[in-house]
Amino acid sequence: MQYIICHYGEIGLKGKNRKFFEEKLMSNIRMSLPEGSFSLIKRISGRIIVKLTGNGQKKETKISDSLQKVFGITYFSFAVSCRQEIPAMEKEAVKMVRGRKFKSFRISAQRSNKDFPLTSQQINSRVGESVVKALKKEVDLENPDLTLFLEIVEDYAFLYLQRIEGLRGLPVTVSGKAVALISGGIDSPVAAFLAMKRGIKVIFVHFHAHPYTSKDSIEKVKRMVSMLSQYQFGAKLYLVPFADIQKQVMLNTEAKLRVLIYRRFMLRIAQEIAAREKAQVFITGESVGQVASQTLENIRVVEGAVELPILRPLICQDKEEIIRKAKEINTFEISILPHEDCCVRFLPKHPETRANPEEVEKEEEKLDINGMIEAALKGTSMLFIDYNNQTNKS
Repeated sequence: MQYIICHYGEIGLKGKNRKFFEEKLMSNIRMSLPEGSFSLIKRISGRIIVKLTGNGQKKETKISDSLQKVFGITYFSFAVSCRQEIPAMEKEAVKMVRGRKFKSFRISAQRSNKDFPLTSQQINSRVGESVVKALKKEVDLENPDLTLFLEIVEDYAFLYLQRIEGLRGLPVTVSGKAVALISGGIDSPVAAFLAMKRGIKVIFVHFHAHPYTSKDSIEKVKRMVSMLSQYQFGAKLYLVPFADIQKQVMLNTEAKLRVLIYRRFMLRIAQEIAAREKAQVFITGESVGQVASQTLENIRVVEGAVELPILRPLICQDKEEIIRKAKEINTFEISILPHEDCCVRFLPKHPETRANPEEVEKEEEKLDINGMIEAALKGTSMLFIDYNNQTNKS
C-alpha cells in the first residue's frame, strides 16, 4: 500500500480552531511512525494522508499498532492511489480484489471533490460493474463478504479494503497538562488514560512507603506508566516518600480521620509538583461510594486542601466498567499484582465516612504541615519514561 488515510471525527467540528487540532494530530502521527517509513504527511479535505516509503510499505503491522495508540484518529486505512479517472479506478479495483476469497461485494465511494463529473452512486455502479465482469462476483449492498472503499479527494483517488478503528478523542497536549495521582491499583491508570483521550498531557505522581515497605508498588507503577506513556509519547513519574508523613499523622491525629488527612497531604504535595510543571488540574481515580474516603462528604473534605480543580473521569462508573477498560488498555494484569499500598498502612478499623471540613482542619493543626510537605518534596525523585519504554532518572 502506498498511503495511509487517517480520518478524524470530533476535530472536524472545531471551527476556527480546527487547524490547531489538525496540526497537533499530524505531529502526533509523525512521532508515532517508524523513522524512515513515510515521505509526506498533510491535511486534505477533512482527513490526513501519509505517503509511505518503500520501507514503510513493509511495516504495515508495526505502523498499524502505533496508529492505534494515537488519540484523535477515528479510523485509518492503508490505501493505494491511482489517477482520478474511471478506467484507472476500475483497473485498480479489480487488481485489489483479485485473488481474495469472496462471493459478494460492494463498492463504497465517497466523493469529496465535487468537481469530479460522476456522483458517488455512479462511481459505485461503474467500478462495481468492472469487478462483476472481470471476476464474476455478485453485488450485495446489504451484507457483502467484501467492501472496497473509494475516496475521490482533491487530486487523489484512494482505494482500500479495511478501516482500522482508532482511539477517537483529541490529540494529546491540546488540552494542557494535568498531574495524575497513580496508586498501583486498577482505577488510577484508567482515569489517566481517559484524561489523555481528552487531549490532556499527564504527569504522574506516586506516593510510596519505601524503605519501610518493599519497592513492589514503585515497580508496578513504573510498568503502568510505561504502558500509558505510549499514548502520549513519554511521561514524567514523580516518586514521593510518604511513610514519614503517615507516621506523624498516625501519632498525632484521630484514627478515623487518618485516610482523609493522608489524601489531603497527597494533594498538597501534588499541587507543588503541578506548579513546577505548570499543570492546571489534578486527575484522580475516585468513584463515588467505592471506598470510605470516596463518599460525597469525604470527597469535599479532601479537595478542600488545594486550590487546583480535580478531574475525576471515573466518578460515576462502577467497578466492572473500570475493570473492562483496564483490561482493554492492558493495565489490569499489572494492577492486580500484589503490593503494599501506602494508603492502607495504619488504616483505622472504622474510618469516618461523613467527615466535615472543620473537624479535619482542627486535627491538622496538630501537625507541621509545611515542614512535612517540604521534607517529602526533598526526598522526591523524578523518572522520565519515553514511549520506547526507556527510563531516565533525574
